[in-house]
Amino acid sequence: MEKLPKIAFPIIIAAVILIVLVSKSIVTIESGHAGVLYKLNGGVDPNQEVVKEGLNFIAPWNSVIDYEVRQQEIPEKMSVLSSNGLDIKLDASVLYQPDIKNLSRLHKEKGQNYLERVLQPAIRSAARSVVGRYTPEQLYSSKRDAIQEEIFQETKGIVETQYIQLNNIFIRDVTLPATIKDAIERKLKQEQESLEYEFRLVTAAKEAEKVIIEAQGKAESNRILSASLTDKILQDKGIDATMKLAESPNSKVIVIGSGDSGLPIILGNQ
Repeated sequence: MEKLPKIAFPIIIAAVILIVLVSKSIVTIESGHAGVLYKLNGGVDPNQEVVKEGLNFIAPWNSVIDYEVRQQEIPEKMSVLSSNGLDIKLDASVLYQPDIKNLSRLHKEKGQNYLERVLQPAIRSAARSVVGRYTPEQLYSSKRDAIQEEIFQETKGIVETQYIQLNNIFIRDVTLPATIKDAIERKLKQEQESLEYEFRLVTAAKEAEKVIIEAQGKAESNRILSASLTDKILQDKGIDATMKLAESPNSKVIVIGSGDSGLPIILGNQ
């Protein structure tokens, strides 16, 4: 009975060690994440495949660094200069994710804080470069979509070689100095009023042209009609009208050949 505890103690120690080793060997990666394997005897191999989501077994002396590989969003507020040196504030949203095929390289060369080391400096550099080519008026109105696309393309060109996948950049707001904004709005309003006035002038001119054309057409029609109405035609039309009136049940007196040009005069009871 006294020997039993002495035998059981090493077994218990071995079981504890085994449990610890097994727990160290099991790594669970959540959905939307991936892992970079760090080996105790060699660190991170940039050519190795990532540790995929789910249950994974590794050597207990190694470890796994977890990365979220889903698309992520960061807000970015920047202060940049326009082409004429005015301070412009941009409010943007950046959609990105790590390049999962090169996740080990990303970790080895940039580390887990790749956002601060690579992505944000690249966005700010591209924004300064692009906005510096435009005037405040262009930034405020017509060129915003073009500026957004240019910032995206320039940033993408910087980060895609550094194992970061840039999906999109949205410029949510462009803030100009208040005095510049007011001046631009006044100018745009004046331009709009000028366009409306020009439109009214063009409309009035077209309406006048339409009236002239209609009048000319009517005058030409009357001229042709007058030229075609001979005395003989008028007499024939008068006879036709007399025949129709004679057939009417209303009481009347028709004096044949008593009117102008020999046309009948009709005397009714009214």
